[in-house]
Amino acid sequence: MAWNLSEAKNRLSEVLTRATTEGPQTIQRRNEDYIVLPKAEYEKLTGQRPAFKDWLLNGPTLEGVDVCRDQSCIREVDL
Repeated sequence: MAWNLSEAKNRLSEVLTRATTEGPQTIQRRNEDYIVLPKAEYEKLTGQRPAFKDWLLNGPTLEGVDVCRDQSCIREVDL
């Protein structure tokens, strides 16, 4: 839905509710349009991901993964 700026200011709560339930809302000011959308959807569009440290701390576990080093000899190479 498209809102003019004064209407959006007066009904901001409704604009935010509709952005969550119906999708992005457009607010028009002079000759420019602005889009209101939930933060989660914005992050999905911009590709923002958790920091690598957070991913490591909260990511998948290594349970069941064999992390033992192979102790066999390395192969010989002619130089």
